[in-house]
Amino acid sequence: MAQFLLFAGVVTVICILMNRIAEKIPVPSLIFFLLLGMCFGVDGIFHIPFDDYSLSETICSTCLVFIMFYGGFGTNLKTARPVAVPSFLLSSLGVILTAGLVGGFVHFVFGLEWLESLLIGSVISSTDAASVFNVLRSRKLALKNHTDSLLELESGSNDPVSYMLTILLLSMISGREISIPLTLFLQLTLGIAGGLLIGWIAVQCMTRYSFLSSPGRTIFLFAIALIAYALPSVLGGNGYLGVYFCGILMGNHYLPEKRSMVHFFDVLTEICQMAIFFLLGLLVTPSQLPDVFIPALSIMVFLTFIGRPAAVFCILAPFRASLAQMSLVSFAGLRGVASIVFSIYVVLEGVSLQYDIFNLVFVIVLLSLAFQGTLLPWASEKLKMTDPNADILKTFNDYQAESDVSFIKLHVTDSHPYSEKKLKDLPLPGELLVVLLLREQKTILPSGDTILRPGDLLVMAAPEFEDRRNLTLYETSISKNHKLKGKYLKALPKNKSYLIVMIKRGESTIIPNGDTQILAGDVLVSARL
Repeated sequence: MAQFLLFAGVVTVICILMNRIAEKIPVPSLIFFLLLGMCFGVDGIFHIPFDDYSLSETICSTCLVFIMFYGGFGTNLKTARPVAVPSFLLSSLGVILTAGLVGGFVHFVFGLEWLESLLIGSVISSTDAASVFNVLRSRKLALKNHTDSLLELESGSNDPVSYMLTILLLSMISGREISIPLTLFLQLTLGIAGGLLIGWIAVQCMTRYSFLSSPGRTIFLFAIALIAYALPSVLGGNGYLGVYFCGILMGNHYLPEKRSMVHFFDVLTEICQMAIFFLLGLLVTPSQLPDVFIPALSIMVFLTFIGRPAAVFCILAPFRASLAQMSLVSFAGLRGVASIVFSIYVVLEGVSLQYDIFNLVFVIVLLSLAFQGTLLPWASEKLKMTDPNADILKTFNDYQAESDVSFIKLHVTDSHPYSEKKLKDLPLPGELLVVLLLREQKTILPSGDTILRPGDLLVMAAPEFEDRRNLTLYETSISKNHKLKGKYLKALPKNKSYLIVMIKRGESTIIPNGDTQILAGDVLVSARL
């Protein structure tokens, strides 16, 4: 047990360090997690034997549940509304067309049976939400004509269709009797209706009743994600559709303390992505990959330059999409974890196939991430589809939760310069709004003529700082024996990554300059960039 925990901890730390390195180079970080798993695997540096497909499927499917839930939860329908119809057509009809075209290519080029060829096409027919979100967010790719929202909606909702096609073809290959119309009806109806119903019930519970504590709400949401997948699946529906639509409904409703939930799922999904890609890299046997490299490369090239573009152009052309937009959407069809997980389903089914489908799909995904994921920012620039004035984060619900307003409190003392002055006479910036005044346990809605008294507590609102990605604030208490006591700011060593932005002194707040002296009892607020 201790050895396993040590291994998990070391791998997680390495993944985090690799993620930081990947931010500085134009390569998706998910590739590094795959390669790291391969380094630990049977043909890697550490030679760890691992071939438990059943355990891998359980772990990866569970992680995929949270990734899909958070994909729906973070999708801003207001922003995505203009492209909702083409997005869902791409995620349904587009997947079917792609699967059919790839299946036809495999059948005629490699001579496989039709069912086996279509099975391969079905497994790799969906674009990957985790990969698309990762590239868009990490590279801050804001695209014109709501193209970013279109890609997010499509990639988040097309996995269930690929899953349904895979299950249907597996049933046909294995010879099980199955009613295709009935199966599709149950998968779609129970999946969508179940997810929406569970999401609606959860929203009502969280907004109307206060039986949940602050941490309890986040745990409750965690449990809802599991239920939204599991319940439709048990009833014969599509669990992935259920959890995705549940996430969409809940993410686009008011929820108390939504910010903490977003933070939790942001961390959780990042851990899930690391775990999935590392585990899949550990599961693969690199020495076996050359056997499928040529067919995998051929399928990836056909999919990228013919299959995917044909499906995209057929669907988007009637919506009068520009050539540049259709070309970028075609190129942005990254394959990822969902395809590999579906290939594991095929392996566990035990059907006899000409190629090792897990290895085949693994190579396709690796090539797709390396080629398309790396060149997507370049392709966006070349096609003139980037929007420098837009913010990609605005297409996600958590943007509003993170960058709305901040509230500031100000205590008025006897010696405070605002004491005995009217609000309208205060030299406040235009972006700062006084919203509340607390005086002797009474709440007052202030006006310009309100006179401030000693003991008043002002509550003010201001736009919150949005670009906090590389900025962290720290507080340092100055004791009597602190090395900075008595020093002037201008005498401190200059550091480009460290800046004292504020000093708390008693009940006063000081915006310092070079002549400000640091005293015992001060609390220094510094920013590290």
